[in-house]
Amino acid sequence: MNVATDPVYEVGEAFVGSGPNCAHINTVFGHRLGPVGTAFATALATPSVGHVPFLVVWKPDVPVAPATLFINKAAIANDRHGELTWGAAQAGIAHGVTEYMTHRFPDQAASVPFVLLTAVWVDPNAQSDRAVYDNNREAVRRSLEVGFRGITPGEARREMAVDRGPWNPYLRLD
Repeated sequence: MNVATDPVYEVGEAFVGSGPNCAHINTVFGHRLGPVGTAFATALATPSVGHVPFLVVWKPDVPVAPATLFINKAAIANDRHGELTWGAAQAGIAHGVTEYMTHRFPDQAASVPFVLLTAVWVDPNAQSDRAVYDNNREAVRRSLEVGFRGITPGEARREMAVDRGPWNPYLRLD
């Protein structure tokens, strides 16, 4: 690793879908011996009311590689919201992370020195297991891709030049 040119960690973001079944993901990927590893351990060890970070698993007793922490952005509102968060969203994250990492690290052992933080939005009004699963699977892949390629100041300026301003699905400037 060249500290002068290689990033210490990669930060990504993606939004997929619409309505209450959408997915909004933030990712931080980095070496387990660096600041991301410290943040990973700290987040796992310090849950708060409504927000209990947990390891993403392919199935019980089979965590994904690299070690991935699921951090819910929305406090669990009710039983159904909990089922969608711990079930469909978590499984979608497991699938998307595994797909992405399989391409990035053909030798799975190469991903072991890293950890991944995922901050995941599941709307308390979400209803569809399939849509929540599919949207989170795609969103985590996109977020990891954005983090890997990064965005240069030139790209950001070009986006601002063609856009009329910041936008997101929740923005209402009436």
